[in-house]
Amino acid sequence: MRLVHWLVLAALLAVTWASFAFLSLDLGSLLTGEARAQMWKYVVSFFPPDMSAEYLVRIGHGTLETIAISAIGTAVAAVLGLALALPASGRFGAVPRAVARLILNFLRSIPDLVWAALMVMAAGLGPFAGTLALAWHTAGVIGRLFAETLENAPTEPAQALRLSGSRQSLAFLYGTLPNVVPQLVAYSLYRWEINIRMAAILGVVGAGGLGQMLYFSLSLFQQKQALTVIIAMLLLVVIVDGASAWLRRRLAD
Repeated sequence: MRLVHWLVLAALLAVTWASFAFLSLDLGSLLTGEARAQMWKYVVSFFPPDMSAEYLVRIGHGTLETIAISAIGTAVAAVLGLALALPASGRFGAVPRAVARLILNFLRSIPDLVWAALMVMAAGLGPFAGTLALAWHTAGVIGRLFAETLENAPTEPAQALRLSGSRQSLAFLYGTLPNVVPQLVAYSLYRWEINIRMAAILGVVGAGGLGQMLYFSLSLFQQKQALTVIIAMLLLVVIVDGASAWLRRRLAD
């Protein structure tokens, strides 16, 4: 086992060295006096952040837009993911299971930014494109999680209802769904946390929200305004993470 570990370490080092050589990366250029002076000048140009009342109002609007994009995108994804998770969990046979899993794999294999670029071309610039991009990608991720949750759900309650004469749909609604709802909600909240961050990033390709404000600020070399947007993003992520964690603990209790 020690020999295997040393061989794996040597292979990783070789791949890393080969990557540096292939990409012609020169990290030493970052340590020169001129490079350090340029980086310091660029960092200083961000301070102080723009805290004017007019710009803070725009920041507030962009923050609400980012929250709305992430919330609607996650909600739509949860509904679509659950609809695909039912056949993907094998409840309607092998063929629907394979088709549903193929669709879920396709949706989540395309990154959020690629979906956003496609949706911007299809629906135009703005929050609608960002909402659609988050919904498509998140549906693939959350649908797979929902499917695995349904597969691992206890079958005894639903079987008892079926033996007592209930239809399969009622057995699922009253025997299976109540046992998995807390887990489904927890997954949805966790994905909402991630989508808050992604909604802020998707604006870089014109999908609205704080990300679009950040892109415009940096494009126009308005570093002070860009720093204000970055601060708003950090505060938003911290607040949403705390609120989501609190809600998940309440559900677990």
